[in-house]
Amino acid sequence: MKIWTERPAKTDVEGIVRRYFRLLRAGKALEAERLVDHPSVRHVLKSLWTGSVGASGDAGESDSSPAADVWERDLSWLGELELGDFHWGHTDSGFYVEVTHRGREIEVSLGFWVKSTDAGWVVAGPSTLW
Repeated sequence: MKIWTERPAKTDVEGIVRRYFRLLRAGKALEAERLVDHPSVRHVLKSLWTGSVGASGDAGESDSSPAADVWERDLSWLGELELGDFHWGHTDSGFYVEVTHRGREIEVSLGFWVKSTDAGWVVAGPSTLW
């Protein structure tokens, strides 16, 4: 996880988010998890799948069903996603970034925030915003 000794600039934070997203798209979820202060990307992947491809793993199927986790086993669909615009809040601590699928903005955005820890400043998130 990237730790800054001083509050990072927006461009530095956005760079971390872009790298996080590139790692996700490359199927390197574990590396993406280690880049930000967040324990797991599973819910992020499921939300992006649901918002972009329109499939839902919880539409009458259990989590153990083979079809329920197709979004998780074959990540090729991530190649059709791109990050859109970044939207910072008035305090410059939190922001969300739009996500596009085949050039069209989807219903799901990713929310991040910059937070101070005992070790320094880190990027936390993402939350999925609908």
